[in-house]
Amino acid sequence: MSILIQPLITEKLTRLQDVHQQYAFEVARDATKPQIKKAIEERYPDVKVSRVNTMIVPSKPKGRFTKSGFVKGRSRIWKKAIITLKEGEIDLFSEI
Repeated sequence: MSILIQPLITEKLTRLQDVHQQYAFEVARDATKPQIKKAIEERYPDVKVSRVNTMIVPSKPKGRFTKSGFVKGRSRIWKKAIITLKEGEIDLFSEI
């Protein structure tokens, strides 16, 4: 199983990239900070990771109305990692 699942791109995270040199990724829930740092540096060889912050995004209740009535459920629980790069490093998303 891969440590890095996908990069996260939102307006707020784009602002973090421009101002603070921080990037966000969805990662495996059992991944540790050293494993995440190693995976980033292996995938992007010109990058040195300064700091890794992680958070587990909790499940939220979701629901919708259908022909058969109200269907309720919950969103999944997932883990987010905010990666801070050292000053002067390359842009991670220039390859895409």
